[in-house]
Amino acid sequence: MRRNPNNLPKYSPAADILQMRGDKSVRVLVCGGAGYIGSHTAKLLAARGHTPVVYDDLSYGHASAVQWGPLEQGDLGDRVRLKAVIERHRIEAVVHFAAFTQVGESVQQPAKYYRNNFVNTLTLLETMVETGVRDIIFSSTAATYGTPEQMPIPETEKQLPINPYGESKLFVEYALRAFAQAHGIRWVVFRYFNAAGADPDGDIGEDHTPESHLIPLIIQAALGQRPHISVFGSDYPTKDGTCIRDYIHICDLAEAHVTALGYLRDGGAPIALNLGTGEGYSVREVIKAVERISGKPVPVVDHPRRDGDTASLVADAHRAREVLGWEPKLSKLDDIVRTAWRWHSSRA
Repeated sequence: MRRNPNNLPKYSPAADILQMRGDKSVRVLVCGGAGYIGSHTAKLLAARGHTPVVYDDLSYGHASAVQWGPLEQGDLGDRVRLKAVIERHRIEAVVHFAAFTQVGESVQQPAKYYRNNFVNTLTLLETMVETGVRDIIFSSTAATYGTPEQMPIPETEKQLPINPYGESKLFVEYALRAFAQAHGIRWVVFRYFNAAGADPDGDIGEDHTPESHLIPLIIQAALGQRPHISVFGSDYPTKDGTCIRDYIHICDLAEAHVTALGYLRDGGAPIALNLGTGEGYSVREVIKAVERISGKPVPVVDHPRRDGDTASLVADAHRAREVLGWEPKLSKLDDIVRTAWRWHSSRA
C-alpha cells in the first residue's frame, strides 16, 4: 500500500514520548473500538507497543476495522461478559468511546441515549472497580457546553447541554468524579469538538450507517452517492449564516488518547480537557473545501435549523497542550478533507 502519497505532514506527534518515559506496554480495553475514533486509536496504541483489546457490540462499528488486536463482541451493559473479558485479557486501563452520538436522534429518543451512554457506562465503572482497573480515558463532547458564553470555549465554561446527547455525556463526567472519590478511579475526560478525516495510510476511515457527519456527507454528494448536501440553518448569527464548528483530525484525537494513557500511568491527576484546534469553519466553508480538493461541484439544498444545534462551537485547547504536550498536526481543514476524500473516493 502506498504511504502518504499527498505529502501530508507526517503523523508522528510525540512519537517517542512513551519510550522516553520508559512506559511499559499496557493492555487496554477499547470500548467502541470498532468505530471511527476507536479504531484509529487502537491502531496507534498498537504502534506504540500497547495491546488494544476491542470491546464492541458492532451495532455501529465494523469488525473489519479491528486490525491491531483482538475483538471481543459484547454489550457494554452486560456486566458478566464485560468482567470476563477484562479478567481474561488482564486489562490494565480503559479507553471508552462506546456511545450513540447523533444529536437529532437524541432529541427524538432520549431514553436510548441516557440508557446506552450513561447507564451502561455505570456498569463499566462498577466492573472496573470490581476487577481492580483504575485508569479510564473517556470520550466526552463539546455538546456538554450547550450554548456557550465564551468563544473559543475554555474548560471552565458552564456545562449546560441543550440536548440529551450532551446531557448523557455530562452525567458520565459527574459519575467519574464520584467514582474517583469513592473508589480511586483515575480519569482523563476529553471534550471533543468535531472529529474528521481518515487514516493517512488509507487503512481505515469514517464509515457510519447512517452517516450523520458533515464532511463524509459532503463527499458523498460530490461523488454522486447522494443527490445533494442538506444545510440545516442559514440564518445563524455567523459569518455566512451557517453553523461553525472546530474540526480536528481523527489521528490527532488518537494521539491525545495515547498520550493521556501515559499521563495516567505516570500518576497524573484527573482532568477534563478540550480537544480542538481553536479555529472554526462554517458549513459553507467546508463545502467549498471539498469542492476545492475533489475538483467536483457539490449540490446544496437549504433547510430550516435542526433542534439541538448550536450556532458556533470552537475550542480553547491550550490546556491539552500544556498538560499533555499534545499538539494537533493534521488538523488544517484542507488536510482533513484531503485524507477523507482519498479514503472515500477509493471506495466509490
